Amino acid sequence: MKEMFDRCYYAVLGQIEGRAYATAIAAGSDGEGAQRQIDRIAKGWRLRRVAEPLIINCNAQTPEEILAEKSLSQEQLSECRDTGAGLAEGLVLGLF
Repeated sequence: MKEMFDRCYYAVLGQIEGRAYATAIAAGSDGEGAQRQIDRIAKGWRLRRVAEPLIINCNAQTPEEILAEKSLSQEQLSECRDTGAGLAEGLVLGLF
């Protein structure tokens, strides 16, 4: 994700101001650092947060756990789907 932001930052600067965004982060522990960095980039692009940050804690602390395939619970997947659906519906209705 960081690489994508780095490559695209200047190319879209001034072209996407005011657009809506929401985040869903899968984190090994707390995910707050990732959220702060995304918010910092979004602020530079002058994007508008339209949903509370969603951080899913996967409790991956060891190198093996970090590299392992992750499985989310149905409840966690539902939260992610709801966040995406809410963003999409808001865009379709012109709310954002």
